[in-house]
Amino acid sequence: MPSRREKRQTEAAAMATPRTDPVCALCRRPIPPGVPQSAHHLIPKLKGGTHGPQVLLHHICHREIHATLSEAELARAYHTPDALRAHPRLERFIAWVSKRPPGFASKVPGKRRGRG
Repeated sequence: MPSRREKRQTEAAAMATPRTDPVCALCRRPIPPGVPQSAHHLIPKLKGGTHGPQVLLHHICHREIHATLSEAELARAYHTPDALRAHPRLERFIAWVSKRPPGFASKVPGKRRGRG
């Protein structure tokens, strides 16, 4: 168990060091502590991306990606954050969610992409 002095030193160091929140790779808003977040495989695991690169996203942003694009589309053409941000539907989503606070969470309706 740490002594009082060690606790004070730890608290002082924490206050002296500014904490920077991670930034969502899709909407580029900060992800504060306690806000739902998830790692997104840039190449879907089902398409061979199990050990590939991942990015951190707000959970709402991650759900929107998967509600918009299929695994095949993600693997074929949308396997970078820039490509995701350039998708017309995700551009509109980013414009909308950027007006919300970083901790904003909302239910994303089920899959809305058309089949066929």
